[in-house]
Amino acid sequence: MSQDLVMYLAKEALYATLLLSAPILGGSLLVGLLVSIFQATTQIQEQTLAFVPKIIAVMVVIAIFGPWMMGVLNTFTQNLLANLHTFITVR
Repeated sequence: MSQDLVMYLAKEALYATLLLSAPILGGSLLVGLLVSIFQATTQIQEQTLAFVPKIIAVMVVIAIFGPWMMGVLNTFTQNLLANLHTFITVR
């Protein structure tokens, strides 16, 4: 396996990881920002108030974007397995 092929596989894996994590991280970031603004406005400093909405938001985002995320992961895996013969070199 050449260095170019390894770099290509690493780039594709990193790109797939970023695509899969972006909706979850974005939703959690948005909810965390809104909750922190609410806490600063009302002067409520409860730790669980920030934690529970984030968990709910992550579950909702996974429920909404789950099929798309599985499609991205499925496409990446199919491409990886379809080209498996090019990764193996016999010396």
